[in-house]
Amino acid sequence: MSRTVLVTGASSGFGAMISRSLAGAGHVVYAGMRDTTGRNAQAVAELADWSGRHDRSAQAVELDVSDQASVDAAVARVVADRGGVDVVVHNAGHMTLGPVEAFTVEQIAAVYDTNVLSTQRVNRAVLPHMRRQRDGLLVWIGSTSARGGTPPWLGPYFAAKAAEDSLAVSIAAEVARFGIDSTIVVPGSFTTGTNHYAHAGHPADETTAKEYDALYGDMDDLLARQAGLAPADADPGEVARQVAALVDLPKGQRPFRVYIDPAQDGAEEVFRVGDRIRRDFYRTLGFDDLLRPAT
Repeated sequence: MSRTVLVTGASSGFGAMISRSLAGAGHVVYAGMRDTTGRNAQAVAELADWSGRHDRSAQAVELDVSDQASVDAAVARVVADRGGVDVVVHNAGHMTLGPVEAFTVEQIAAVYDTNVLSTQRVNRAVLPHMRRQRDGLLVWIGSTSARGGTPPWLGPYFAAKAAEDSLAVSIAAEVARFGIDSTIVVPGSFTTGTNHYAHAGHPADETTAKEYDALYGDMDDLLARQAGLAPADADPGEVARQVAALVDLPKGQRPFRVYIDPAQDGAEEVFRVGDRIRRDFYRTLGFDDLLRPAT
């Protein structure tokens, strides 16, 4: 069954891979990216070329997740074209590298905006349509960093991904009676194959950052150690393939979480305990029905 899918942060990395994987599976994909006529014009052209060569339906749509008007316009465009939105993939995100103290408050707020508040903007635009449909799927691209091994120098990003995860868990229960399904995809630390690390933000307070570097060494050592944990054949494309597989599953049969963690940093073990406690607590409250979407 072909579904209409909106993917955020789709100009590169996981978002670009997910868009192509979903379109390759026969879905109609709107790849959200900002500045489609400027810095991302090449990504727009590459997606159009890929779609033409593979005879698939994937097109870019202007979508700046930090701007509610832009989000609303993108969703309106999809609804006007297709009559609704079946799936949203919350993928937009931004990483940071550096000691937490050296980031300004404004920088950390911006990290939260991109990784957390952006999902709220998109949900406020798309959930009214899904609620009227009594159907839909929210796919959240999370991170093992929210619960697994957490090395230094990534604190603002870790905190933001943990906040995103908390929102995803709460919203999953709140939309269940509207027939809306939710899955959290939990990738590990893929240090190659995406632009996640290359595009990471760095602290504005360079003086403080250098004081930390004097005692801890530079961040290249951290990245080398992280890369060393993953097997040589770790493939970030597996994240995209898993998302496509999720979308193709029937409502009510999708797992609450999917793990793609080649480094095995321990997050899966912790998440499974937390999710079990959540299930047990909901059953104690008599809210068993909120653990799966109404059919």
